[in-house]
Amino acid sequence: MASHYYYLAAQLPYLTYGQSTPMSSEAFKSLAAELMSPADAALLDSCTLDPEPAIGDDESGLTYAKAAGKTSSKLVNNWKKWERTLRLNLAKGRALKFKRDAGTLAEVPEDPVDAVAAAKTALLMDSPLEAELYLDKARWDVIEGLQGIDNFHKNAIFAYLLKLLLMERRAAFNAEEGFAEYKRLYAAILGEKNDRD
Repeated sequence: MASHYYYLAAQLPYLTYGQSTPMSSEAFKSLAAELMSPADAALLDSCTLDPEPAIGDDESGLTYAKAAGKTSSKLVNNWKKWERTLRLNLAKGRALKFKRDAGTLAEVPEDPVDAVAAAKTALLMDSPLEAELYLDKARWDVIEGLQGIDNFHKNAIFAYLLKLLLMERRAAFNAEEGFAEYKRLYAAILGEKNDRD
């Protein structure tokens, strides 16, 4: 029973990719921590977009040299494995694309294959923003797949937090995109004014 959270899950608004976040990830963590067992609540800190451990995680100094430690959540473990595979494949692909040394990378995994495919597709995109948005949608889809069908299980709570983190990340991209558009319009307005003078 401790791994099912009926009351918590039932009160959460449904999340849809691309919508605005209904609450911050920090507010959600505070709410969830109060309603979860201490052991499950402790796992909320393991729900991050970074697969950790990262650069310099061992004496070799290789990026993501070790896989993240195992937790009691299959979702968290599989998420971190997927994200690590994605990041290492992206780094390797970028190194090859820009003819840079990939010597600081750990051995690049081939599994999960959908993480490898997502990295390859993103590397083919011309726009860095378009690639990042594509990757976040791929991440969202993976989280939904890992969550399973039991909406009251602890993994559904962990998936909810990961989705909120992705929504916050996307909001940051939207803010950057909006600022870039503002600068473009402002420059165009100044250009028109200077043409009239």
